[in-house]
Amino acid sequence: QVQLMESGGGLVQTGGSLRLSCAASRSIFSINVMGWYRQPPGKQRELVANSTTGGTTNYADSVKGRFTISRDNTKNTVYLQMNSLKPEDTAVYYCYALTYGRSYSVDYWGQGTQVTVSS
Repeated sequence: QVQLMESGGGLVQTGGSLRLSCAASRSIFSINVMGWYRQPPGKQRELVANSTTGGTTNYADSVKGRFTISRDNTKNTVYLQMNSLKPEDTAVYYCYALTYGRSYSVDYWGQGTQVTVSS
């Protein structure tokens, strides 16, 4: 089991920056994938970025070059640095963790943090 707690959301103007944090209740060293999804108003949840234990990172095309995901295993925390924010980045951002093995796959989600970008 792992509990995830996001923080760092808020209201920012177009072009501004925010850094989201996701603190896990236990070590994230062995968690296969950690990342961020977002759900804009009236739309489905979508992948923003993720990071694997192997060091691979993946980004949605819409955020490439603007967002950076990082994980600090010493602090059991994953970050999402968001720069050059646009109104279309407005959404509830969710942290998630995925652990899997040969015969199992389990995902965990945070409660979400609101990011609002004003034009």
